Amino acid sequence: MGVETEYGLHTVHPTKRPLAPDEVARYMFKPVVAWGNSSNVFIPNGSRLYLDVGSHPEYATAETTRVDELIASDAAGDGIMHQLVTQAQQAMADDGFDGQVYLYRNNADSQGNSYGSHENYMIERTTQYRRLTEALLPFLVTRQLIAGNGVVIQDPTALPLYNELPTGAAPHFAFSQRADYMHEAVSSSSTRARPMINTRDEPHADSSKYRRLHVIVGDSNMSQTTQLLRFGATELLLRLIESGKPLTSLQLAHPVRAIRQTSHDLTGNTPLELADGRRMTALEIQEFYYAQATEFLARNGSHHDYVNQMMDLWARTLQAISSQNYSGIDTEIDWAIKHKFFSAYSAKNNLTWDSHRLVQLDMSYHDIHPQRGLFHLLQKRGAAARILTDAQVQAAHDNPPRTTRALLRHRFIEAARALGLDYSMDWTHMKLNDHPMQTLYVRDAFATDVSIVDELFAKVTGADR
Repeated sequence: MGVETEYGLHTVHPTKRPLAPDEVARYMFKPVVAWGNSSNVFIPNGSRLYLDVGSHPEYATAETTRVDELIASDAAGDGIMHQLVTQAQQAMADDGFDGQVYLYRNNADSQGNSYGSHENYMIERTTQYRRLTEALLPFLVTRQLIAGNGVVIQDPTALPLYNELPTGAAPHFAFSQRADYMHEAVSSSSTRARPMINTRDEPHADSSKYRRLHVIVGDSNMSQTTQLLRFGATELLLRLIESGKPLTSLQLAHPVRAIRQTSHDLTGNTPLELADGRRMTALEIQEFYYAQATEFLARNGSHHDYVNQMMDLWARTLQAISSQNYSGIDTEIDWAIKHKFFSAYSAKNNLTWDSHRLVQLDMSYHDIHPQRGLFHLLQKRGAAARILTDAQVQAAHDNPPRTTRALLRHRFIEAARALGLDYSMDWTHMKLNDHPMQTLYVRDAFATDVSIVDELFAKVTGADR
């Protein structure tokens, strides 16, 4: 498993010498270019750091086999990005620019641009891809109930399907930031069409055995417990589907309409039309998948240490939506954490959902700055739960997961830098540029034997003597 996070970049310039976002991004990545001779590099913890289309700073975690490793590696990315922002601000100040740089872990800006949080799951090539996507799509459309970030909808008339929304045209709070920007259910494009599942076949592994499931419909969560449920439930359902167990077809007649209708109904009770003519609510669809997962675990047992915690949170979240009492999850699920704070703040200050102040707070929730961001302030108060310690996140900042080939990537980078050797790499290749015949090609994502890296450098250093 792995996740790619695109960050929103915003700068406030009090003087008459403003910098465009792409210029600020270049300031951010100056240390990266100095370190890796590129703005697209792999770093010692096995992850990838780069500037994406539109000057979006992006971080892709190393390959992981455990959900806690995935959450830790992702959290380490926030810390790395914050370091780059801090360095950029100092460099800008040295050059006479006094702007304040903000980096947001969210999914949309005020101009209507959207950027994503893309999940990657390595699946068996033998799994029928069409069967898998048909089984998974209804879950992904309704997953925002359990893993959405929440968002203040100040102007519903600007949304594509506002006439069909349960709330009509009134300002309101919705489950998902990402839902209103999805255009298709399944597509090979990731930007033009913006599908929920991207079918581009890039396994970054042995293509005869595996392919990569690229899910681009998720919100960029701040909460570790929300991530546990988002990644954990999805991974569990993939195990269930790959086991060959037949699932009752819940194919949606209009997935794009359904994902938007679901987002804007906090009761979860809007009837969604299925392909066979039946109607089910988003809550009923999630309850179906939860029941299937429960039955699968009863037969096969738990496969990691966080399964029980994840299943308990899944059940409590569905119950909270059903009862419309969010108090049991309002420190664990992003949308519920945000809804609780905004509701209390609105009541105290006599605000409604169309308030500009709430929109500002919505952005502040996703500010990755550890002393300024609203989520981090709530977490320090105990109003947002976590599953990892600071020490675990710091360890992931410096070290790779130990159960994947990221361990080899780490060893290669450390050795090459210690020897002052120029190198390049991608997910499967590790190459010393002055010794192209010594390139390592590692298709096995589970390879952890670093001796092949040590042997390569032994050959190179011996040849250079």
